[in-house]
Amino acid sequence: MEFQNKTVIVTGSTQGIGREIALKFGAEGANVVVNGIDIPLQKELAESACAEIRENGGKAEYMLCDVSKPEETDALIKFALEKFEKIDVIVNNAGITRDNLIMRMSESDWDSVLAVNLKGAFNVIKSAARTLTKQRSGVIINMASVSGVMGNAGQANYSASKAGLIGLTKSVAKELAARNIRCNAVAPGFIQTAMTDKLKEDIKETYLASIPLKRFGQVEDIANLVLFLAGDKAKYITGQVINVDGGLVM
Repeated sequence: MEFQNKTVIVTGSTQGIGREIALKFGAEGANVVVNGIDIPLQKELAESACAEIRENGGKAEYMLCDVSKPEETDALIKFALEKFEKIDVIVNNAGITRDNLIMRMSESDWDSVLAVNLKGAFNVIKSAARTLTKQRSGVIINMASVSGVMGNAGQANYSASKAGLIGLTKSVAKELAARNIRCNAVAPGFIQTAMTDKLKEDIKETYLASIPLKRFGQVEDIANLVLFLAGDKAKYITGQVINVDGGLVM
């Protein structure tokens, strides 16, 4: 197994896409640090994810923290090093939405989305940079979105945060390449999760009509690409943004 005994941090991994990524790495023998924010039910979800990873042969620990706060991402990196001694892969998956039209969007909704989705990834990378450069190895994968590539009405804050994340990805890739550290971004399209299952059928049909493959993606589709980018088969790939969207963006 390619990731046997490698340490992987996945932010926002108590549910949805992040959880699937954490489980996939665990099934490949990785040491996984599961992360969520410290709010009700997150502890139970984190414990459940860790238990499933252990059942499938991996090692797992969890830490709840707010990635928008640099002192907490410093603590997350310290926690990972204390538990597993090194860091091989970081997946910046933590993200939130606060959708609304621009004329109705509050300043707090703008600020909170940028703080978690963009600043949060920056904080994690900065907190880990010294460790990764000292190791002269590491892989960073940022979870962008097709909304950051093409924009989306009613998601100015979310689209801006994901577009910023793409710029961050390319800058980090150039800055850390000399230390053998790769950085790429994955841009999911419409992925079926518990959150999207709650959408009304007419909204789902509208989305489907714009997808050439005429189906929604699954969380495994994202996780499979993340594992590929983290592995040796992708060792000459850095600074790239890969859409996983059924052909929505061409």
